[in-house]
Amino acid sequence: MKKIYFLLIAFSFCVLSVSAQIPNSGFENWTNKGAYEIPTQWGTLNNTTATDNVFTVTKASPGSPGSFFMKITSKTIGSTVVGGIAVCGELDSINKKAKSGFAYSSQPASFTGKWQHMIFGTSQGSVKAILTKWNVALNKRDTVAIAAKTLTGMAMSWANFTVNFVYFNNDTPDSCIIELRSSGNAPADQDYLWVDNLGFTGVATGIDVLNTDNDAIEVYPNPTTAVVNFRSKNLSKVENVILFDILGNKLLEWKEIPENGIDISKFTKGNYFVQIKTNTALTIKKISLQ
Repeated sequence: MKKIYFLLIAFSFCVLSVSAQIPNSGFENWTNKGAYEIPTQWGTLNNTTATDNVFTVTKASPGSPGSFFMKITSKTIGSTVVGGIAVCGELDSINKKAKSGFAYSSQPASFTGKWQHMIFGTSQGSVKAILTKWNVALNKRDTVAIAAKTLTGMAMSWANFTVNFVYFNNDTPDSCIIELRSSGNAPADQDYLWVDNLGFTGVATGIDVLNTDNDAIEVYPNPTTAVVNFRSKNLSKVENVILFDILGNKLLEWKEIPENGIDISKFTKGNYFVQIKTNTALTIKKISLQ
């Protein structure tokens, strides 16, 4: 039975050397765009909402620590609520997803920072860090690891957060995308997420497989054109099954493996990940939809 170990480095100089690789991680630097500002080296929707004099990302003080922090707020323009979003890198204002991130080549254990947040509807925001590596053979990016968390409840004063990375393989990444959202898919006016002091902590070591028994569950057929099935002696002990896209967005979730398999034909052709958690192991399998 294989095991995975995470070594959390407690020495401050080690943590600082990793954290410093997130551009403008404390939001002390802002770039003036005339009618508005954006956090330097971060992408926002401010350029698309400026014509309405509405800005979903703004500078505020005092920071925790430092002079400033970043406010991400969902706001109403006409009859539409625009969800607040910020990405470390370049943001595609059309599909509201990251187009690029920043160079990064470590294997941290956790994504950390400070936040305050609240929603006024039912659609919670999220924080996410995605480690990727360019696949020369396939001319595309492969996901190495994801640290993602949907917000729950509210945090009305500064609180620390830690989101552990889930590693899909033992590759050394070459880039990272950080995506912060004040709302989910159905934003409400004034949903907010305030963030500061972002960083990575610890070093993940011994990553050769994600789970304790990666061959225990078979996913077939793979590639598939529609339905994927599962075969294992431990399927009766499955606690949950989650389907992710290549960027770590959760698409579907079940409390047990569906009897007739999982139909993914409604999704775009490409690669996906399915995570199967049992009472003894966590397995992630890559699925190709053709």
